[in-house]
Amino acid sequence: MINEENFKFHPFMKKMFLAVLLLFTFIATSCDKIDDLLTFYIDQEETIRIESNFPIGVVTPLSPIPVKTNSSETFKNNKTRAELVKDVSLNRLTLSVAEPTDENFDFLRSIEIYLSNDKNEETKIAYLDEVPKGVKTIELKSTNARLDKYIKGETYTVRTRAAIAKPITRDVAIKAAMRFKVTADPI
Repeated sequence: MINEENFKFHPFMKKMFLAVLLLFTFIATSCDKIDDLLTFYIDQEETIRIESNFPIGVVTPLSPIPVKTNSSETFKNNKTRAELVKDVSLNRLTLSVAEPTDENFDFLRSIEIYLSNDKNEETKIAYLDEVPKGVKTIELKSTNARLDKYIKGETYTVRTRAAIAKPITRDVAIKAAMRFKVTADPI
């Protein structure tokens, strides 16, 4: 027969249960802190140029921009190596009109940004299907693509595809500020 005595925890069992619970809490918290220690960011800034004779209403590629990564130095500074990098993703990509200073993004309908290198296919990393009017700075939406193969290399190429909403009478320089999140194992 089941009675109340059978369901009471012995004082030792209560202490053991609390110890196990604390251990699991410590392990879960430690794993998050270790991931934070092994995560760092790489900031890259490039200039995209849109020429005044750019076609209107058609998604058209712009001239590709080659980028030297200096990744081995960046990994070394963060106490890791390329072969220990587990994951690289785009954390943020912000575009700002740099020149002419009185210009905003009213001329731009949509934009897509791609990365490629000589060993891999091109990967779309960010986009904005409808660019807001009257602003000088926009933040693109990340595709959350894995970018390890580009950032681990010595170089990659940034390619932009854009659709212009209205004619532009002068060349426009756009600053592209990219931030990559890197997670790696320690050396």
